[in-house]
Amino acid sequence: MHAAIIIFVFVATYIGMAAGRLPWLQVDRTGIALLGVIALLGTETVTLDDLGANMDTSTLVLLFALMIISAQFAASGFYEVCAEWIVSKRSSPAMLLALTVGVCGGLSALLANDIVTFSMAPLLIAGARSRGLDPRPFLIALAGASNAGSAATLIGSPQNILIGQVGNLSFPVYLLTGVVPAVVGLAAFYAVIWLLWHDRIDGTVLAVTREVPEVAHQPHDRNQTIKGLVAMALLLALFMTRLPREIGGLLIAAILLSNRKITSRRMIAAVDWPLLLLFACLFAITGVLADTGLPWTVISFLDGHGLLPDNLAVLAPLTLFMSNAIGNVPSVVLLLQVWPNPPPGALYGLALLSSLAGNLLLVGSLANFIVVERAAGFGVRLTFGEYARVGVPATLISVGFAVVWLAWTGWLPWLPGASAAGN
Repeated sequence: MHAAIIIFVFVATYIGMAAGRLPWLQVDRTGIALLGVIALLGTETVTLDDLGANMDTSTLVLLFALMIISAQFAASGFYEVCAEWIVSKRSSPAMLLALTVGVCGGLSALLANDIVTFSMAPLLIAGARSRGLDPRPFLIALAGASNAGSAATLIGSPQNILIGQVGNLSFPVYLLTGVVPAVVGLAAFYAVIWLLWHDRIDGTVLAVTREVPEVAHQPHDRNQTIKGLVAMALLLALFMTRLPREIGGLLIAAILLSNRKITSRRMIAAVDWPLLLLFACLFAITGVLADTGLPWTVISFLDGHGLLPDNLAVLAPLTLFMSNAIGNVPSVVLLLQVWPNPPPGALYGLALLSSLAGNLLLVGSLANFIVVERAAGFGVRLTFGEYARVGVPATLISVGFAVVWLAWTGWLPWLPGASAAGN
């Protein structure tokens, strides 16, 4: 009976993940995952100790530390400087779009991409309106660039942080693996957006049916920005040492929290706690499912039929499907919990492909949801179809290149049963 309850809760939770929210209720993916955990506890199927045993605390700690670093930049007004630099250029719309893709992609490679999108979306809306431009293509560029840019490093997105921690992957090695496909992904998004939007990017008036709030601007503090840049440089240096990444992240976060001008309460309040809670709940639910033995049965079946995702023929379509069915964060958590000892090459491939695959549809990543929700709050409606017309071709181009790149560099074989350098 306990196993049946666990399986039911697991299936119901991931169906909710696929839907994005509960119908007729304002319950999003984090709320759905939390309800799943409460259901397991309420039925006495598991205990708090059982749930705690399944938490990957190193991933949660590193994610928290990186969010503190991102909060330092937000509190210093760094994002405002970046947005104003983009829109202040008296250049053509084509150049403004290129700057949006390049700047947002670069920021997302080193900072948590959900905080980048949260901070930059309203600033880009205000900037586009001040130039008389339609904000929608710039918002699509922000979402696409945040995912493609995050593919360049192991700290650009939540799922890459998890993959890097679980597999103890090398930061510089992954950087060499991911940076070229990430740049191609950025270029693909720019090209497709300009191709589809260049004749509508200016002169379009959006209907606003209610009063739109003013965009809050954080005054720029040059010293605090420098402090954030130094902290990021130190963090990257620590990643090159044998010190565990989560400990290095905490040390840098501690330095930033010891601040004379920005209160620790303000820094901690800027942390994306719902995302951390989502991770914790998914760790708990998928962990107790693994305890039933069902995932091992499935993995054994797949292994026996050569269908494990340790090759590009399986991994590429699997990440595209799972990332856009339940989201790239839940799909990576699920896959890593039920797949014992994946080879390093498969983990490098999973990090790269899951980040790029999140660009296919609006439901593919949390960063996409953040852009849509922030835009709606400022009177801009970005529809599923508008995004998909850009996301589908741009993602197929970027994922296609990444597949060829992974095969050419030797990280993964094309077909099951073959060997690669990363295996």
